[in-house]
Amino acid sequence: MAGVPYHAMEAYVGKLLRAGLRVALCDQVEDAEAARGLVRREVVRVLSPGTVVEDAYLNGSASNYVVAICLRSHHHGLAALDCSTGELAVIRSDATDPALRDELARLRPAEVIAAEADRPALAPLLGTTPVTWVESRDFDARAAVDRLRTVLGVETLAAYGCEEWPEALAAAHAVLAYAARTHLRLEPGLVRLHADHPQAFMHLDPGTRRSLGLRGDAGLPSAEDLLALMEREATTAMGARTLRRWLDQPLRTRASLDSRLERVERLHEDALGQGRLRSALARMPDLERIVARIGQGLSGPRELRQLHRALTALPAVRVAASRWEDFATPPPPPGIDGLRDEIERALVDEVPATLRDGGVFQPGYDADLDSIRDGSREAREWIAALEGAERERTGIRSLRVGFNQVFGYYIEISHANREPIPAEYTRKQTLVNGERYITPELKEKETLVLNAKGALVAREHALFRDLCRRITGEAPVLLDIAAWLGDLDALTALAQVAARHRWVRPELRDEPGIQIRGGRHPLVESALGPGRFVGNDLAMDPDGARIVLLSGPNMAGKSTYLRQAGIIVLLAQVGSFVPADAAVIGICDRIFTRVGAHDELARGLSTFMVEMVETAHILAHGTPRSLLIFDEVGRGTSTYDGVSIAQAILEYLHDAPQLRALTIFATHYHELTALAERLPALRNYRMEVKEEGERVVFLHQVVAGGADRSYGIHVAELAGLPRQVVIRARQVLLELEGQRPLERPPASAQLTLPIDHPVLDELKQLDLERLSPREALEKLFAWQGQHAGT
Repeated sequence: MAGVPYHAMEAYVGKLLRAGLRVALCDQVEDAEAARGLVRREVVRVLSPGTVVEDAYLNGSASNYVVAICLRSHHHGLAALDCSTGELAVIRSDATDPALRDELARLRPAEVIAAEADRPALAPLLGTTPVTWVESRDFDARAAVDRLRTVLGVETLAAYGCEEWPEALAAAHAVLAYAARTHLRLEPGLVRLHADHPQAFMHLDPGTRRSLGLRGDAGLPSAEDLLALMEREATTAMGARTLRRWLDQPLRTRASLDSRLERVERLHEDALGQGRLRSALARMPDLERIVARIGQGLSGPRELRQLHRALTALPAVRVAASRWEDFATPPPPPGIDGLRDEIERALVDEVPATLRDGGVFQPGYDADLDSIRDGSREAREWIAALEGAERERTGIRSLRVGFNQVFGYYIEISHANREPIPAEYTRKQTLVNGERYITPELKEKETLVLNAKGALVAREHALFRDLCRRITGEAPVLLDIAAWLGDLDALTALAQVAARHRWVRPELRDEPGIQIRGGRHPLVESALGPGRFVGNDLAMDPDGARIVLLSGPNMAGKSTYLRQAGIIVLLAQVGSFVPADAAVIGICDRIFTRVGAHDELARGLSTFMVEMVETAHILAHGTPRSLLIFDEVGRGTSTYDGVSIAQAILEYLHDAPQLRALTIFATHYHELTALAERLPALRNYRMEVKEEGERVVFLHQVVAGGADRSYGIHVAELAGLPRQVVIRARQVLLELEGQRPLERPPASAQLTLPIDHPVLDELKQLDLERLSPREALEKLFAWQGQHAGT
């Protein structure tokens, strides 16, 4: 980069990274004094959106993945590396575009690495995500084994469960090779590998994540962001990232879920203990990222001071966690306490931001450093006392000792003095008003002072590197501690959310089925405030009522009811309490949602085509252990087409033997309620409304039975459509319900007036907001009398 002030580099680099660009940093790689000619410079670091580790470019609550994608005919392989924490996840997915989209939606990569040969297949899937296209040879599964063993510091990969995933291993090799090309140092012990086995987690497609508020978009309104609702209760950045990973990957193993729920319940029931634990965690910095930066040689003195703060706060967290039997970890290895003590002994209390000018290490920490300091200090003290001593010795009252960068230290005497100049003074510089001199002893002290500055900084650099190496040696233990702290904080966040919003522990079962009493939508409830949300029940049984057909007017709460069902199941399989009075949840393999209307014009898909594509995907991939949620399928086309498609889908969901999934199907086509008479597994429910004359009140309650009206015109009226439009819509509705052809009223039934008619002029002058019914009738009678017979 040229023309950018060093102190403002972060702001400029941040803009470039947010634009998806890479930035090469160059620096001197040899001593300027020893160089012959130009000082040699090299690229020392390449910053890219997915490989940065500095806090200035990162979101503390989110992982920052660079993801390599390897396309193969039978399976695709992915490797996601968070350089800021050392986390490396390898994933094997089905060789389909939807499966790949699901994984990318979960990982939300900051940058993607892919083979140039795969560009035609991948480019349409990646959208605006920054992509670095590399040679296919970077995806080498055999070379990956050796590279992974080196960075992990192990002899075999057998314990990680990914040896039979050549696609994922090839992707891991590509992402590690890319990190190496950016000059990141991934020392043994700094990388933690885990394999994401497909059967261990619930898979969620991008549409479902969007519908349930799991996108985590920076600009997403708080009323639509479940991640934000949960993450704000985390105390540390490590806990927030852990909580996000849990929400992104709901579990499918009941034993693991029950274990997590048990710990959340203990914290929930012990408010005092939970408060003490949160207070202890609040003093904990981001240990995970601090250790990663130190290990990569990209840290400064303040990272070491933060590490000391973390190690100092750790005992209090251990004590607070020991209140619960299975929360506390074993005592830390002796090396950790020794490391904390050494950092305390080494660093000054207020360390500078960089090593550039020294001043990082305390006196007494290193004998060589102390010797340099002592020699420099003595020389400075001698120089400081020289002016007074020479004035007294020579009797020259105007004598002054000074310093500049060109000539160094000097003795200056003005021309006004006639006293003899001592013989040992050597003239250095002549000025208009005086002369500058040096003495052999002053030159000796000057050399000592100036050399001491460079020697002191060089010695502090060496001590800093040694201390960082010591810390890196303990990195595996420190990262294990960071992972424990992240889990602990995520559990306290779940307990805090449950306490704050009155959530309950769900009962989990292996068999499919859902029983929810008083279920609530957490985001809508949070927006409305306590006590204002109307809770509703849901009962679904794979052997009985497994399809809920929910009818009723728009604006009555159908979409909220659908989403809250999905969110409650999701939270239960995260290991969280749920927003309900009671809940029994059979573990699902997937949640599918077809909610909302949006187009994908870049892919050439209209709103209705997107709706049909997503519906087809659900019908093709749903299983008897899935939860399917459909909202107003068929609304994007004509009424008769829409009703026909919706009915055919319901019949397929009911009859297809490979599907038999739990399904909630919301519709404004109240004609579909007749299906309950011939589909035994389908049950009608409706959003209850109360009619008071022409006024309709939405009660937001789900009751048994189907709706016989859709109330769409009433909603249009509430939205503010002109009165004449609403009246005409009611006329058309009556015609359609009477199966009369859609036509305009006959001319005899219409009032036609010339444009310049006086009645129109009077109408324009009326204040309709203040006109009473009596005054309106009087006006009508008056006009009728005035224009009778015309």
